[in-house]
Amino acid sequence: MLSLDFLDDVRRMNKRQLYYQVLNFGMIVSSALMIWKGLMVITGSESPIVVVLSGSMEPAFHRGDLLFLTNRVEDPIRVGEIVVFRIEGREIPIVHRVLKIHEKQNGHIKFLTKGDNNAVDDRGLYKQGQHWLEKKDVVGRARGFYQENRSVEDRNYLFLILEL
Repeated sequence: MLSLDFLDDVRRMNKRQLYYQVLNFGMIVSSALMIWKGLMVITGSESPIVVVLSGSMEPAFHRGDLLFLTNRVEDPIRVGEIVVFRIEGREIPIVHRVLKIHEKQNGHIKFLTKGDNNAVDDRGLYKQGQHWLEKKDVVGRARGFYQENRSVEDRNYLFLILEL
């Protein structure tokens, strides 16, 4: 049994070896957290990397593709841009394309989204009574992606395209 073998290995270690293993594990975890927090600061996004979870953006993105996001306040949202947004009451963010923008006289912008593979816009996904998204709903905007090549030959090339 795997867990018993692990415990036997731990029992055979002296205190110094055990301390060294715990320290190594702690350094790996803290390094990963520092890298993630650093990416958050650099990109301005609470989630600098997201995974596409549905087929609503096919053929542009497929399930399992990784998107690299930025969320710079000074960059205006444009029609055709791919945004990741969060709807109040839902934990999982949605990846869709900006379909329309509505700008008020005071410069306040609202926008409507739609999945490339969906027949209708996203108004049915928004919370009750909400017809437009606002900048506060945006987690980030897709600036690059990482996916497997889905060619006829089924080669497993990987693509990384970044627009910074």
